[in-house]
Amino acid sequence: MSEAFARLRFLGAVGTVTGSRFLLQVRKRQYLVDCGLFQGYKQLRLRNWAKLPFSPRQINAVVLTHAHLDHSGFLPVLCRDGYTGPIYATPATRDLCRYLLPDSGFIQEKDAALANRYGHTRHQPARPLYTQADAEASLKQFKSLRFAKTRKLDRRTELMFRRAGHIPGAAMAEFTIDGNRVVFSGDLGHDGSATIPPPEQIKFADYLVLESTYGNRRRDRSDPEQALAEVVSKTVARGGTVIVPAFAVGRTQLLLHHLRRLIDARRIPRVPVFLDSPLAINATEVFANHPDDHRLSRAEAEAACSLPRYVHDPEESKRLDADPVPKIIIAGSGMATGGRVLHHLKVYAPDPRHSILFSGYQAAGTRGAAMLEGAETIKIHGQHWPVRAEVCNLDMLSAHADADEILAWLAAFERPPRRIFIVHGEPAASDTLRQRIEEELGYPCLVPEALEPYSLT
Repeated sequence: MSEAFARLRFLGAVGTVTGSRFLLQVRKRQYLVDCGLFQGYKQLRLRNWAKLPFSPRQINAVVLTHAHLDHSGFLPVLCRDGYTGPIYATPATRDLCRYLLPDSGFIQEKDAALANRYGHTRHQPARPLYTQADAEASLKQFKSLRFAKTRKLDRRTELMFRRAGHIPGAAMAEFTIDGNRVVFSGDLGHDGSATIPPPEQIKFADYLVLESTYGNRRRDRSDPEQALAEVVSKTVARGGTVIVPAFAVGRTQLLLHHLRRLIDARRIPRVPVFLDSPLAINATEVFANHPDDHRLSRAEAEAACSLPRYVHDPEESKRLDADPVPKIIIAGSGMATGGRVLHHLKVYAPDPRHSILFSGYQAAGTRGAAMLEGAETIKIHGQHWPVRAEVCNLDMLSAHADADEILAWLAAFERPPRRIFIVHGEPAASDTLRQRIEEELGYPCLVPEALEPYSLT
Protein backbone atom coordinates (compact mmCIF):
# COMPACT_ATOMS: atom_id res chain seq x y z
CA MET A 1 0.00 0.00 0.00
CA SER A 2 1.31 3.45 -0.91
CA GLU A 3 2.46 5.76 1.84
CA ALA A 4 0.00 8.54 2.66
CA PHE A 5 1.06 11.97 1.39
CA ALA A 6 -1.57 13.66 3.62
CA ARG A 7 -4.36 12.98 6.09
CA LEU A 8 -7.80 14.53 6.27
CA ARG A 9 -10.25 14.92 9.16
CA PHE A 10 -13.78 16.25 8.91
CA LEU A 11 -14.52 18.40 11.94
CA GLY A 12 -17.83 19.78 10.65
CA ALA A 13 -20.26 19.87 7.72
CA VAL A 14 -20.79 16.10 8.01
CA GLY A 15 -24.44 15.13 8.37
CA THR A 16 -25.33 18.82 8.25
CA VAL A 17 -24.88 21.78 5.90
CA THR A 18 -23.17 23.94 8.53
CA GLY A 19 -19.97 24.07 10.55
CA SER A 20 -17.58 23.70 7.63
CA ARG A 21 -14.17 22.75 9.10
CA PHE A 22 -11.69 20.38 7.45
CA LEU A 23 -8.23 19.58 8.80
CA LEU A 24 -5.58 18.71 6.21
CA GLN A 25 -2.34 17.33 7.64
CA VAL A 26 0.82 17.23 5.51
CA ARG A 27 3.41 15.50 7.69
CA LYS A 28 3.83 17.79 10.70
CA ARG A 29 2.04 20.77 9.17
CA GLN A 30 -1.70 21.29 9.59
CA TYR A 31 -4.01 23.39 7.44
CA LEU A 32 -7.59 24.18 8.38
CA VAL A 33 -9.91 24.62 5.40
CA ASP A 34 -12.84 26.79 6.51
CA CYS A 35 -13.69 27.62 10.09
CA GLY A 36 -17.45 27.93 10.19
CA LEU A 37 -20.28 28.12 12.70
CA PHE A 38 -22.74 25.32 13.28
CA GLN A 39 -26.25 26.68 12.74
CA GLY A 40 -29.82 25.39 12.93
CA TYR A 41 -30.87 22.85 15.56
CA LYS A 42 -29.80 23.53 19.15
CA GLN A 43 -27.74 20.33 19.31
CA LEU A 44 -25.76 21.64 16.33
CA ARG A 45 -25.32 25.13 17.77
CA LEU A 46 -23.99 23.61 20.99
CA ARG A 47 -21.04 22.23 18.99
CA ASN A 48 -19.76 25.79 18.67
CA TRP A 49 -19.04 25.66 22.42
CA ALA A 50 -17.30 22.28 22.37
CA LYS A 51 -13.56 21.96 22.88
CA LEU A 52 -11.72 21.74 19.56
CA PRO A 53 -10.03 18.39 18.76
CA PHE A 54 -6.76 20.26 18.16
CA SER A 55 -4.91 23.20 19.62
CA PRO A 56 -5.35 26.42 17.59
CA ARG A 57 -1.61 26.98 18.09
CA GLN A 58 -0.91 23.80 16.10
CA ILE A 59 -2.49 25.14 12.89
CA ASN A 60 -0.03 26.50 10.32
CA ALA A 61 -2.57 28.25 8.06
CA VAL A 62 -6.32 28.67 7.59
CA VAL A 63 -7.74 28.59 4.07
CA LEU A 64 -11.18 30.16 3.64
CA THR A 65 -13.39 29.23 0.69
CA HIS A 66 -15.90 32.08 1.15
CA ALA A 67 -17.40 34.54 3.61
CA HIS A 68 -20.68 32.94 4.69
CA LEU A 69 -20.70 32.38 8.44
CA ASP A 70 -21.11 28.61 8.21
CA HIS A 71 -17.66 28.71 6.60
CA SER A 72 -16.02 31.70 8.34
CA GLY A 73 -17.94 32.47 11.52
CA PHE A 74 -15.80 30.51 13.99
CA LEU A 75 -12.58 32.32 13.05
CA PRO A 76 -12.84 34.84 15.93
CA VAL A 77 -12.90 31.95 18.44
CA LEU A 78 -9.95 30.22 16.77
CA CYS A 79 -7.87 33.40 16.83
CA ARG A 80 -8.94 34.43 20.34
CA ASP A 81 -7.96 30.99 21.62
CA GLY A 82 -4.43 31.02 20.25
CA TYR A 83 -4.24 30.84 16.46
CA THR A 84 -1.79 33.50 15.22
CA GLY A 85 -1.11 32.40 11.61
CA PRO A 86 -2.42 33.61 8.26
CA ILE A 87 -6.02 33.30 7.02
CA TYR A 88 -5.88 32.99 3.22
CA ALA A 89 -8.91 34.26 1.30
CA THR A 90 -9.73 35.94 -2.00
CA PRO A 91 -9.86 39.76 -1.94
CA ALA A 92 -13.67 39.88 -2.04
CA THR A 93 -13.95 37.28 0.73
CA ARG A 94 -11.52 39.28 2.85
CA ASP A 95 -13.52 42.48 2.30
CA LEU A 96 -16.84 40.78 3.08
CA CYS A 97 -15.46 39.26 6.28
CA ARG A 98 -14.49 42.74 7.44
CA TYR A 99 -18.23 43.29 7.87
CA LEU A 100 -19.67 39.80 8.45
CA LEU A 101 -17.46 38.77 11.37
CA PRO A 102 -17.81 41.93 13.50
CA ASP A 103 -21.55 41.92 12.75
CA SER A 104 -21.76 38.32 13.96
CA GLY A 105 -19.96 39.23 17.17
CA PHE A 106 -22.23 42.23 17.70
CA ILE A 107 -25.38 40.11 17.21
CA GLN A 108 -24.13 37.48 19.65
CA GLU A 109 -23.41 40.13 22.26
CA LYS A 110 -26.84 41.66 21.69
CA ASP A 111 -28.63 38.30 21.85
CA ALA A 112 -26.86 37.45 25.12
CA ALA A 113 -27.83 40.83 26.55
CA LEU A 114 -31.48 40.34 25.54
CA ALA A 115 -31.52 36.84 27.02
CA ASN A 116 -30.19 38.19 30.31
CA ARG A 117 -32.59 41.13 30.28
CA TYR A 118 -35.74 39.11 29.64
CA GLY A 119 -34.67 35.90 31.35
CA HIS A 120 -35.23 33.54 28.40
CA THR A 121 -32.02 31.61 29.05
CA ARG A 122 -30.93 28.68 31.20
CA HIS A 123 -27.45 30.15 31.51
CA GLN A 124 -26.76 32.59 34.32
CA PRO A 125 -25.60 34.77 32.81
CA ALA A 126 -25.87 34.12 29.08
CA ARG A 127 -22.67 35.02 27.27
CA PRO A 128 -21.74 35.45 23.61
CA LEU A 129 -19.67 32.86 21.80
CA TYR A 130 -17.39 35.75 20.89
CA THR A 131 -17.52 39.51 20.84
CA GLN A 132 -17.30 42.17 18.19
CA ALA A 133 -13.81 42.97 19.48
CA ASP A 134 -12.77 39.31 19.07
CA ALA A 135 -13.97 39.41 15.45
CA GLU A 136 -12.19 42.66 14.67
CA ALA A 137 -8.96 41.26 16.09
CA SER A 138 -9.15 38.20 13.82
CA LEU A 139 -9.33 40.40 10.71
CA LYS A 140 -5.67 41.38 11.17
CA GLN A 141 -4.65 37.85 10.18
CA PHE A 142 -6.28 37.84 6.73
CA LYS A 143 -3.96 37.50 3.72
CA SER A 144 -5.51 37.91 0.28
CA LEU A 145 -4.75 35.50 -2.56
CA ARG A 146 -6.18 36.20 -6.00
CA PHE A 147 -7.81 33.56 -8.17
CA ALA A 148 -5.38 31.40 -10.21
CA LYS A 149 -2.36 32.65 -8.25
CA THR A 150 -0.16 30.10 -6.49
CA ARG A 151 0.88 30.39 -2.85
CA LYS A 152 3.57 28.06 -1.50
CA LEU A 153 2.56 26.91 1.98
CA ASP A 154 5.54 24.65 2.63
CA ARG A 155 8.17 22.90 0.54
CA ARG A 156 5.66 20.16 -0.41
CA THR A 157 2.39 22.09 -0.59
CA GLU A 158 0.98 24.80 -2.85
CA LEU A 159 -2.43 26.51 -2.71
CA MET A 160 -4.52 28.00 -5.52
CA PHE A 161 -8.04 29.46 -5.52
CA ARG A 162 -10.44 28.77 -8.40
CA ARG A 163 -13.85 30.37 -8.86
CA ALA A 164 -16.69 28.47 -7.20
CA GLY A 165 -19.46 30.75 -8.49
CA HIS A 166 -21.49 30.86 -5.25
CA ILE A 167 -21.16 34.46 -4.01
CA PRO A 168 -18.61 37.21 -4.72
CA GLY A 169 -15.18 35.89 -3.85
CA ALA A 170 -16.29 32.27 -3.39
CA ALA A 171 -13.50 29.84 -4.20
CA MET A 172 -12.55 26.24 -4.56
CA ALA A 173 -9.35 25.60 -2.61
CA GLU A 174 -6.90 23.55 -4.67
CA PHE A 175 -3.90 22.06 -2.86
CA THR A 176 -1.02 20.45 -4.75
CA ILE A 177 0.92 18.16 -2.42
CA ASP A 178 3.90 16.29 -3.90
CA GLY A 179 2.15 16.44 -7.27
CA ASN A 180 -1.18 15.21 -5.88
CA ARG A 181 -4.18 17.52 -6.29
CA VAL A 182 -6.64 17.82 -3.38
CA VAL A 183 -9.61 20.11 -4.06
CA PHE A 184 -12.19 21.47 -1.62
CA SER A 185 -15.21 22.61 -3.60
CA GLY A 186 -16.52 25.09 -1.03
CA ASP A 187 -20.08 25.92 -2.05
CA LEU A 188 -20.62 25.55 -5.80
CA GLY A 189 -22.78 27.96 -7.75
CA HIS A 190 -24.50 27.44 -11.08
CA ASP A 191 -24.91 29.03 -14.51
CA GLY A 192 -28.44 30.32 -13.85
CA SER A 193 -27.57 33.31 -11.67
CA ALA A 194 -28.10 36.76 -13.16
CA THR A 195 -25.31 38.18 -10.99
CA ILE A 196 -22.65 35.55 -10.23
CA PRO A 197 -20.54 33.72 -12.88
CA PRO A 198 -20.67 29.89 -12.85
CA PRO A 199 -18.03 27.72 -11.16
CA GLU A 200 -14.79 27.19 -13.02
CA GLN A 201 -14.50 23.81 -14.70
CA ILE A 202 -11.47 22.04 -13.30
CA LYS A 203 -9.74 19.26 -15.24
CA PHE A 204 -9.23 16.78 -12.43
CA ALA A 205 -8.75 16.23 -8.73
CA ASP A 206 -7.01 13.26 -7.15
CA TYR A 207 -9.18 13.82 -4.07
CA LEU A 208 -12.27 16.02 -3.99
CA VAL A 209 -14.18 17.27 -0.94
CA LEU A 210 -17.58 18.06 -2.47
CA GLU A 211 -20.60 19.92 -1.09
CA SER A 212 -24.04 18.31 -1.33
CA THR A 213 -26.50 20.95 -0.10
CA TYR A 214 -28.87 20.21 -3.01
CA GLY A 215 -27.63 16.66 -3.48
CA ASN A 216 -31.10 15.11 -3.55
CA ARG A 217 -33.05 17.72 -5.45
CA ARG A 218 -33.36 19.76 -8.60
CA ARG A 219 -33.53 23.51 -8.16
CA ASP A 220 -36.60 25.29 -9.49
CA ARG A 221 -35.60 26.65 -12.91
CA SER A 222 -38.64 28.83 -13.55
CA ASP A 223 -38.29 32.56 -14.23
CA PRO A 224 -37.34 34.25 -10.92
CA GLU A 225 -38.65 37.63 -12.01
CA GLN A 226 -42.06 36.21 -12.87
CA ALA A 227 -42.27 34.44 -9.51
CA LEU A 228 -41.11 37.54 -7.65
CA ALA A 229 -43.57 39.73 -9.54
CA GLU A 230 -46.47 37.45 -8.63
CA VAL A 231 -45.67 37.52 -4.91
CA VAL A 232 -45.17 41.29 -4.77
CA SER A 233 -48.23 42.15 -6.89
CA LYS A 234 -50.53 39.79 -4.99
CA THR A 235 -49.36 41.07 -1.59
CA VAL A 236 -49.62 44.75 -2.47
CA ALA A 237 -53.10 44.20 -3.96
CA ARG A 238 -54.38 43.08 -0.56
CA GLY A 239 -52.70 46.02 1.19
CA GLY A 240 -49.81 44.00 2.56
CA THR A 241 -46.05 44.27 2.92
CA VAL A 242 -43.46 41.77 1.66
CA ILE A 243 -40.85 40.81 4.26
CA VAL A 244 -37.75 39.25 2.71
CA PRO A 245 -35.36 37.53 5.14
CA ALA A 246 -32.31 37.91 2.93
CA PHE A 247 -28.75 36.67 3.00
CA ALA A 248 -26.64 39.81 3.14
CA VAL A 249 -24.05 38.54 0.69
CA GLY A 250 -25.03 37.58 -2.84
CA ARG A 251 -28.78 37.05 -2.45
CA THR A 252 -29.61 40.63 -1.42
CA GLN A 253 -27.80 42.03 -4.44
CA LEU A 254 -29.53 39.51 -6.73
CA LEU A 255 -32.94 40.47 -5.32
CA LEU A 256 -32.23 44.18 -5.79
CA HIS A 257 -31.24 43.54 -9.42
CA HIS A 258 -34.48 41.66 -10.15
CA LEU A 259 -36.63 44.20 -8.29
CA ARG A 260 -35.05 47.07 -10.19
CA ARG A 261 -35.77 45.37 -13.51
CA LEU A 262 -39.37 44.62 -12.52
CA ILE A 263 -40.04 48.18 -11.37
CA ASP A 264 -38.44 49.71 -14.46
CA ALA A 265 -40.55 47.42 -16.66
CA ARG A 266 -43.69 48.32 -14.64
CA ARG A 267 -44.30 44.66 -13.90
CA ILE A 268 -44.80 45.34 -10.18
CA PRO A 269 -46.27 48.34 -8.34
CA ARG A 270 -43.77 51.06 -7.54
CA VAL A 271 -43.80 50.55 -3.77
CA PRO A 272 -40.98 51.64 -1.45
CA VAL A 273 -38.11 49.17 -1.07
CA PHE A 274 -36.12 49.24 2.17
CA LEU A 275 -32.81 47.52 2.82
CA ASP A 276 -32.93 47.18 6.60
CA SER A 277 -29.62 45.48 7.27
CA PRO A 278 -26.39 47.37 7.96
CA LEU A 279 -24.50 44.21 7.01
CA ALA A 280 -26.28 43.90 3.65
CA ILE A 281 -25.67 47.60 3.00
CA ASN A 282 -21.93 47.10 3.51
CA ALA A 283 -21.96 43.87 1.48
CA THR A 284 -23.67 45.72 -1.38
CA GLU A 285 -20.82 48.22 -1.38
CA VAL A 286 -18.30 45.36 -1.54
CA PHE A 287 -20.31 43.85 -4.41
CA ALA A 288 -20.06 47.12 -6.35
CA ASN A 289 -16.33 47.41 -5.62
CA HIS A 290 -15.50 43.95 -7.04
CA PRO A 291 -16.80 44.01 -10.63
CA ASP A 292 -14.72 40.97 -11.59
CA ASP A 293 -16.73 38.88 -9.12
CA HIS A 294 -20.16 39.45 -10.70
CA ARG A 295 -21.86 39.57 -14.10
CA LEU A 296 -23.50 42.99 -13.93
CA SER A 297 -22.31 45.97 -15.89
CA ARG A 298 -21.37 49.06 -13.90
CA ALA A 299 -24.68 50.69 -14.86
CA GLU A 300 -26.67 47.60 -13.80
CA ALA A 301 -24.82 47.36 -10.49
CA GLU A 302 -25.37 51.04 -9.76
CA ALA A 303 -29.07 50.78 -10.67
CA ALA A 304 -29.58 47.80 -8.34
CA CYS A 305 -27.66 49.39 -5.48
CA SER A 306 -29.53 52.71 -5.80
CA LEU A 307 -33.00 51.11 -5.67
CA PRO A 308 -33.62 50.74 -1.93
CA ARG A 309 -33.71 53.20 0.88
CA TYR A 310 -30.91 52.18 3.22
CA VAL A 311 -32.02 51.87 6.83
CA HIS A 312 -29.09 52.39 9.19
CA ASP A 313 -30.77 53.50 12.40
CA PRO A 314 -32.64 51.00 14.63
CA GLU A 315 -35.29 53.61 15.40
CA GLU A 316 -35.96 54.06 11.69
CA SER A 317 -36.26 50.28 11.41
CA LYS A 318 -38.93 50.31 14.13
CA ARG A 319 -40.84 53.08 12.35
CA LEU A 320 -41.19 50.85 9.29
CA ASP A 321 -43.38 48.52 11.34
CA ALA A 322 -45.68 51.35 12.37
CA ASP A 323 -46.24 52.49 8.78
CA PRO A 324 -49.24 50.70 7.18
CA VAL A 325 -48.23 51.58 3.61
CA PRO A 326 -47.45 48.49 1.44
CA LYS A 327 -43.73 48.11 0.93
CA ILE A 328 -40.87 45.63 0.53
CA ILE A 329 -38.51 45.20 3.48
CA ILE A 330 -35.31 43.25 2.89
CA ALA A 331 -33.65 42.39 6.20
CA GLY A 332 -31.20 39.85 7.54
CA SER A 333 -30.82 37.13 8.33
CA GLY A 334 -31.64 34.87 5.40
CA MET A 335 -32.87 31.91 7.49
CA ALA A 336 -34.49 34.18 10.12
CA THR A 337 -32.00 33.03 12.74
CA GLY A 338 -31.20 36.57 13.92
CA GLY A 339 -30.93 40.19 12.86
CA ARG A 340 -33.55 42.88 12.34
CA VAL A 341 -35.89 40.62 10.38
CA LEU A 342 -36.95 39.04 13.67
CA HIS A 343 -38.49 42.31 14.85
CA HIS A 344 -40.36 42.64 11.55
CA LEU A 345 -41.63 39.06 11.78
CA LYS A 346 -43.21 39.80 15.16
CA VAL A 347 -45.31 42.51 13.48
CA TYR A 348 -46.00 41.09 10.03
CA ALA A 349 -46.12 37.29 10.45
CA PRO A 350 -49.43 37.30 12.39
CA ASP A 351 -51.30 39.23 9.65
CA PRO A 352 -52.57 37.32 6.56
CA ARG A 353 -52.34 40.42 4.35
CA HIS A 354 -48.56 40.21 4.37
CA SER A 355 -46.03 37.81 2.79
CA ILE A 356 -42.81 36.30 4.14
CA LEU A 357 -40.61 35.63 1.12
CA PHE A 358 -37.56 33.41 1.50
CA SER A 359 -34.97 33.25 -1.26
CA GLY A 360 -33.16 29.93 -1.10
CA TYR A 361 -32.04 27.03 1.06
CA GLN A 362 -33.25 26.95 4.68
CA ALA A 363 -31.16 24.73 6.94
CA ALA A 364 -32.97 22.24 9.17
CA GLY A 365 -33.73 23.67 12.59
CA THR A 366 -33.95 27.30 11.48
CA ARG A 367 -37.05 29.50 11.72
CA GLY A 368 -37.05 29.72 7.93
CA ALA A 369 -37.29 25.96 7.55
CA ALA A 370 -40.03 25.80 10.18
CA MET A 371 -42.12 28.46 8.45
CA LEU A 372 -41.77 26.81 5.05
CA GLU A 373 -42.87 23.53 6.61
CA GLY A 374 -46.08 25.22 7.79
CA ALA A 375 -45.30 26.10 11.41
CA GLU A 376 -48.29 27.86 12.97
CA THR A 377 -46.08 29.73 15.44
CA ILE A 378 -42.41 30.69 15.67
CA LYS A 379 -40.42 31.45 18.81
CA ILE A 380 -38.66 34.82 18.84
CA HIS A 381 -36.91 36.25 21.91
CA GLY A 382 -38.52 33.72 24.19
CA GLN A 383 -42.10 34.25 23.01
CA HIS A 384 -44.28 32.42 20.47
CA TRP A 385 -45.73 34.43 17.58
CA PRO A 386 -48.46 33.22 15.22
CA VAL A 387 -47.68 32.79 11.51
CA ARG A 388 -50.69 33.79 9.42
CA ALA A 389 -48.88 35.65 6.64
CA GLU A 390 -48.36 33.90 3.30
CA VAL A 391 -45.00 32.12 3.37
CA CYS A 392 -43.18 31.24 0.16
CA ASN A 393 -39.70 30.45 -1.09
CA LEU A 394 -38.15 31.47 -4.41
CA ASP A 395 -35.96 28.40 -4.63
CA MET A 396 -34.72 29.39 -8.09
CA LEU A 397 -32.77 32.22 -6.42
CA SER A 398 -30.62 29.75 -4.50
CA ALA A 399 -26.89 30.20 -5.03
CA HIS A 400 -26.19 26.45 -4.79
CA ALA A 401 -25.71 24.06 -7.69
CA ASP A 402 -28.29 21.28 -7.61
CA ALA A 403 -27.64 17.57 -8.06
CA ASP A 404 -27.90 17.63 -11.88
CA GLU A 405 -25.52 20.60 -12.11
CA ILE A 406 -22.99 18.96 -9.79
CA LEU A 407 -23.13 15.76 -11.86
CA ALA A 408 -22.56 17.73 -15.07
CA TRP A 409 -19.61 19.55 -13.52
CA LEU A 410 -18.06 16.24 -12.41
CA ALA A 411 -18.71 14.56 -15.76
CA ALA A 412 -16.39 17.06 -17.45
CA PHE A 413 -13.36 15.85 -15.44
CA GLU A 414 -10.64 14.42 -17.68
CA ARG A 415 -10.14 11.47 -15.32
CA PRO A 416 -11.93 10.08 -12.26
CA PRO A 417 -10.80 11.17 -8.79
CA ARG A 418 -9.29 8.53 -6.56
CA ARG A 419 -12.05 9.39 -4.11
CA ILE A 420 -14.75 11.99 -3.55
CA PHE A 421 -15.71 12.88 0.01
CA ILE A 422 -19.34 14.07 0.15
CA VAL A 423 -19.93 16.75 2.78
CA HIS A 424 -21.99 19.84 3.57
CA GLY A 425 -25.46 18.33 3.27
CA GLU A 426 -28.25 16.77 5.27
CA PRO A 427 -27.80 12.96 5.46
CA ALA A 428 -30.36 12.19 2.73
CA ALA A 429 -28.85 14.76 0.36
CA SER A 430 -25.28 13.53 0.86
CA ASP A 431 -26.12 9.87 0.42
CA THR A 432 -28.34 10.45 -2.61
CA LEU A 433 -25.56 12.39 -4.31
CA ARG A 434 -23.06 9.66 -3.43
CA GLN A 435 -25.25 7.02 -5.06
CA ARG A 436 -25.79 9.07 -8.21
CA ILE A 437 -22.09 9.81 -8.67
CA GLU A 438 -21.15 6.14 -8.23
CA GLU A 439 -23.93 4.82 -10.48
CA GLU A 440 -23.88 7.48 -13.23
CA LEU A 441 -20.18 8.37 -13.36
CA GLY A 442 -18.48 5.44 -11.69
CA TYR A 443 -16.42 7.72 -9.43
CA PRO A 444 -15.56 6.27 -5.98
CA CYS A 445 -17.40 8.20 -3.26
CA LEU A 446 -17.66 8.26 0.51
CA VAL A 447 -19.73 10.18 3.05
CA PRO A 448 -17.08 10.55 5.76
CA GLU A 449 -17.50 10.08 9.49
CA ALA A 450 -17.03 13.10 11.71
CA LEU A 451 -13.56 13.33 13.31
CA GLU A 452 -12.38 10.11 11.61
CA PRO A 453 -8.90 10.44 10.01
CA TYR A 454 -8.63 9.48 6.32
CA SER A 455 -5.30 8.77 4.64
CA LEU A 456 -4.70 10.20 1.16
CA THR A 457 -2.34 7.91 -0.77
